[in-house]
Amino acid sequence: MIDAYEDPGTPDTRGGWYYLWWLVHRQPGRSLAGALLGSAWLTLMAGTPYLMARAVDDGLVPGRMAVLAGWTAAIFVLGAVNAWVSIMRHRTMTRVRMDAYFRTIKVVVGHAVRLGAALPRRVGAGEVVTIGVGDVHTIAQALTVVGPGVGAVVVYAVVAGLLVPISPLLTGVVLLGVPVVALLAGPLARRLQGREAEYRERQGVLTARIGDLAGGLRVLNGLGGKGLFADAFRKNSQHLRVQGYRVGSVASWVQALGVGLPTVYLAVVTWIAARMAARGEITVGQLVSVYGYVAVLVGPVAFFLDMGYQLSRGVVAARRVVRLLHLAPEPDEGTEQAPADPSVLHDPRSGVRVRPGRLTALVGASATETGAVVDRLGRYTRSDVTWGGVRLEAVPLLEVRSRILVADNEAHFFADSLRNSLRGAGNCATSPHAPAAAEAHKHAPPDARTTQALHAAAANDILQALPAGLDSPIDAQARNLSGGQRQRIRLARALLTDPEVLLAVEPTSALDAHTEALVAERLRTARTGRTTLLTTTSPLMLARADEVIYLVDGKVAATGTHEGLLEYAPGYRALVARDTEEEVVR
Repeated sequence: MIDAYEDPGTPDTRGGWYYLWWLVHRQPGRSLAGALLGSAWLTLMAGTPYLMARAVDDGLVPGRMAVLAGWTAAIFVLGAVNAWVSIMRHRTMTRVRMDAYFRTIKVVVGHAVRLGAALPRRVGAGEVVTIGVGDVHTIAQALTVVGPGVGAVVVYAVVAGLLVPISPLLTGVVLLGVPVVALLAGPLARRLQGREAEYRERQGVLTARIGDLAGGLRVLNGLGGKGLFADAFRKNSQHLRVQGYRVGSVASWVQALGVGLPTVYLAVVTWIAARMAARGEITVGQLVSVYGYVAVLVGPVAFFLDMGYQLSRGVVAARRVVRLLHLAPEPDEGTEQAPADPSVLHDPRSGVRVRPGRLTALVGASATETGAVVDRLGRYTRSDVTWGGVRLEAVPLLEVRSRILVADNEAHFFADSLRNSLRGAGNCATSPHAPAAAEAHKHAPPDARTTQALHAAAANDILQALPAGLDSPIDAQARNLSGGQRQRIRLARALLTDPEVLLAVEPTSALDAHTEALVAERLRTARTGRTTLLTTTSPLMLARADEVIYLVDGKVAATGTHEGLLEYAPGYRALVARDTEEEVVR
């Protein structure tokens, strides 16, 4: 199975079928072992009717009890050996499926990381969730064809070969059975593939809307739009349910044929063989063997149908993965040298200038306005921002990311220890030395830089309250912490990175006044001599800023100190006073 830190390889994105074949090709030894074990398992099953026929014809004769005992023992040994082969086949195929599962996850996650900030603009969150939750599992299940699928073909040929000495007629009926089954089930499989694709599309859209609803529930409540959105969601959910019924209708027919057609197939062949035995054309032992052979074939024939069902669903899922992988990251055309020394960041669109080495506060009536400026200054959207006179887009993106950090107040937390959440261990997760490094740091006391970052973010009490300190587990999105605790840990993580330029979005919006005052004072000290921009309307934070930039309709309306703007900018004074009143009420 793929190692957690192994390179998953470069997927074949020419189409769904190519992607499935790539997953097989990436594990050739295991796939070959699965095919051989699957073939041996089903072939040995076909050996039981042959031994039983010999036991009937050679052993059910007076005075030949030893012969009968010998054939009986052979059947027992064959069954025991086949049971072991079956266990090994199942283990091998589980590894094949799990490799495909985790390899696809690594490919998708890796590509999502490469897309970076462009991902939410290029594809909906519901699409990514649907791929990660459902499609990867469907793709893994489709790879079952590697083992029992190949084995079904092999045993089909073996049984046909065993029937040739008994009756060419029966051989012909057996050989024609699968093509007839394919002709009957093929159109349904193609229809299922189309309906499955449509269902997956609708499911992705609806999943995205669930995320939007969960994320904006408080806003919807405030605007009185919760009922309207709920009605629209209910309507779309009903449409998806109807589409699901359509998929289920076709799938039920495919699965019913998978059970019914092999049974009819067994009945037809058995009837022909019985008629031949009655006429004396074959012996009773041969009749028993024919029944056993065809009974063995019921499984492979049913699997042929199930294989078509699983492959049709797997191809649909693989196409969705391929479509995501076709999204190319935004081109990095930066070739110019970034300024060697701390320099001014200038956004011509808003007029904002962030001077180096200063603590600057950005104030606006709307978080959307200030957030848009931060996105441009951090190069998360296309803009004409300059850095020391050099267009930011002309600087290589890697250098921009290493020197300018945007600290979003909704930045993600992965399920991990607090230590790794602060250190950003996920950034090193592809390194084969990551487990050893994590183990080496386990139970170690916080180093000086971590202690300073936690102190600056007023987060020492969080560390003390957790039972295992830095090694305490943190849930995904830090759900086991309060909103204020999450915000302080995010700030500590950003300070621990110690970027040349820190652009922090509402870093204290969820803190009480006492804690916010501590953060304001300590943040100024921690970032002395470094360039820091905060978006905030908190008087406690604004009073500590070297410069405050006041935006109106996305443009700079005034700049100065907090005290100066309170005196000379009525709009600023009203905005900050409103925020103060809300803080008192809260």
